[in-house]
Amino acid sequence: MSEALTQRLLLRLEVEDFLIEEAWLLDNWKLDEWVALFTPEGKNLVPALDAPSGTPSDTVYLVSDDLSKIRSRADQLLGRMAWVESPRSRVKRLIGNVRIESVEGAAPGSSGDSCIVATASFAVSRSRRDHIDTWMGHSRYRLVRTGEGLRIAERTVYVNQDSMRPQNMLSIIL
Repeated sequence: MSEALTQRLLLRLEVEDFLIEEAWLLDNWKLDEWVALFTPEGKNLVPALDAPSGTPSDTVYLVSDDLSKIRSRADQLLGRMAWVESPRSRVKRLIGNVRIESVEGAAPGSSGDSCIVATASFAVSRSRRDHIDTWMGHSRYRLVRTGEGLRIAERTVYVNQDSMRPQNMLSIIL
């Protein structure tokens, strides 16, 4: 096996392990630890279903959060006043089709030496009060290397559905 192929496979495996860990944290309501996966400039985005290629400045996004808002949402979901998740939903994410799109120079404002752009498909099931909802789609990540390992500079979740029914719930996609 060539050195280039070996390096490419190792990078994909590293990114895949990171994304599986992120899914585990979310599935197990370890939201404080999940928030810690973001860089200080980190963003979490969910474009509108009817305009997935739009930008937050020219279309209405379902979620367009900086780190402060990400932390606020996590605190809210973990708090006692989150009646919509009391009791908490049982959630399970399946992550697959991980692809490395590119490895770029350092991301602006980051301390990392490179930025890895990766995508992954997901299926999320949410069980609550004897009802199961399934969500599918893919996510695009801009990951940077830090002293603590990979961190999320930007995460964009593309929901592959034509509506947000049955309950218009995005908390499970966070």
